[in-house]
Amino acid sequence: MIKSFKDHTHLSTTIKSLPGTPGVYRFFNSEGEVIYIGKAKHLRRRVTSYFTKERSSSGKVAVMVRKVASINHIVVETELDALLLENNLIKEFQPRYNIQMKDDKSFPWICIKNEPFPRVFSTRNRINDGSDYFGPYASVRVMNNLLDLIRQLYPLRTCKHRLTAENINRGKFKVCLEYHIKNCKGPCEGKQTEEDYRLGIAEIKHILRGNITQVIKALRSTMDQLAAEMAFEKAQQVKERLLLLEKFRSKSAVVNPKIRDVDVFSWFAEGDQATVNYLRVIDGAIVQSHHANLKFKLEESREEVMLFAVTEIRNRFHSEAPELILPFDISMPSPSPLITVPKLGDKKKLLELSQQNLKYYILEKRKRQDLVDPERHTRRIMQTMQHDLSLPEEPIHIECFDNSNLQGTNPVAAMVVFRNGKPAKSEYRHFNIKTVEGPDDFASMEEVVYRRYARLLKEEKTLPQLIIVDGGKGQLSSAVKSLDRLGIRGKTAIIGIAKKLEEIYFPDDPIPLHIDKRSETLKVIQHARNEAHRFGISHHREKREKEITGTGLTDLPGIGNKTANKLLAKFKSIRKITEAGEEEIAKLIGPAKAKLLFEKIKRNS
Repeated sequence: MIKSFKDHTHLSTTIKSLPGTPGVYRFFNSEGEVIYIGKAKHLRRRVTSYFTKERSSSGKVAVMVRKVASINHIVVETELDALLLENNLIKEFQPRYNIQMKDDKSFPWICIKNEPFPRVFSTRNRINDGSDYFGPYASVRVMNNLLDLIRQLYPLRTCKHRLTAENINRGKFKVCLEYHIKNCKGPCEGKQTEEDYRLGIAEIKHILRGNITQVIKALRSTMDQLAAEMAFEKAQQVKERLLLLEKFRSKSAVVNPKIRDVDVFSWFAEGDQATVNYLRVIDGAIVQSHHANLKFKLEESREEVMLFAVTEIRNRFHSEAPELILPFDISMPSPSPLITVPKLGDKKKLLELSQQNLKYYILEKRKRQDLVDPERHTRRIMQTMQHDLSLPEEPIHIECFDNSNLQGTNPVAAMVVFRNGKPAKSEYRHFNIKTVEGPDDFASMEEVVYRRYARLLKEEKTLPQLIIVDGGKGQLSSAVKSLDRLGIRGKTAIIGIAKKLEEIYFPDDPIPLHIDKRSETLKVIQHARNEAHRFGISHHREKREKEITGTGLTDLPGIGNKTANKLLAKFKSIRKITEAGEEEIAKLIGPAKAKLLFEKIKRNS
């Protein structure tokens, strides 16, 4: 008996009768719609797993399972057949709970038409008429560059005439402008044999498959042979084609020509979405590049998502590369290509190149989205911060504290406020340290945090969702003491950021969190920390300048703010400067300035 929800007991017989062979299963709802399609090495075991207590109690899977009204299956011979059939059925039915690849637009192909003197052109419609199709091309620009190269290398006809031997012999056609400007050799009037034309088509097929090195070798051999036969004019024509091909190859990203035929995949996941980058590499050159966006519907693992993406993309681009380069291992049914997870070397560089392509694609995608919908940008940052810092709610309101003192004098503190990840400058506050003697960052932090939130509680204002203190464990512990005294520690989250390694500290956790240096979460925290530091320094500077002006030190010629700061930092007051004596002062600021200073002190005494 199936250990499951009571309302699925009617499926018990169906599931128990499933075979223990590879196959594909489909779940239908009460309206007869396909809601999920899956593959299995062992159909009965796999389908049964959805209806066990352990599996059916997990979030989205439980929701999907509750809607299953009937199940059917298709038996296949191998696990690989199951994988391919599952992929095709998902594309056909688009079930609600399957991973979705959201770039279903029609990509262009390059067609070599199945006809005498074949035409080469781009198309978005594949017709099963024996023609050869190459692609699809995710970038129209790349495809057009290839077509331009082919037209420069090989004079091909562009007309739609039916160039059979009978029609040509009857003189049915006349050469057109393309012949006169040397873009075509005039096969319509028999000025080019079909054999000669087919040699060019064979080379074009090699180029479109990415085998440019093979074509270059053949052309170089032909050129040398023509030169040896003294056919210098023809050799020059071959040389020009050779130079065009080499120039085109040099523009491709080349890693190592010994990497003959591989598919490279990298991925980035965020929430219920993932983006996969695909690079097709032949002879060390990238001949295809594509990005696919996927959306999770159930709790799929990264391995399941990558397997789906690899299968779908290789099918779409008709790739039979014998090796896959991946960021992590996946289990593919036999016969499967070799899977490499590189740690170093040229293959690692290829994986990094794919990851770099993916990074720039995501950044550009976000920029476009942010321009269209700025609020969406803010929501994403808030959700990312909540996830990265394991916060109970989004940190819409953030407050950040920083202490500031110069050589131990005039200790002050600053607090800045961020709302929705952006500075709210009208809410910034300065604090003069009142209860702490000398340069004690920990005690100063404890004082200002207490004063800030005691006031908010007194005025019955809302607390921030996140408090940031500039410093490591010591400053964080001091701030937490104040929250404990006020009884609000559990009502707001608090973290510390240490400057040296940008580590994030949490209360009662000795191990810091290291956030990706490129993450938006760290950027917001750093921005708040830097703003607090800047705001505190500006207040400290104003306070110092007022104090220096009050002493009258800067009234003397030759003594400016810098010298006055030195004196006050060391001696703290005019009285202590006087007590120190002229000789000691001269050691700090020089005899000339010391003499001027003491002459003024004597005049005023």
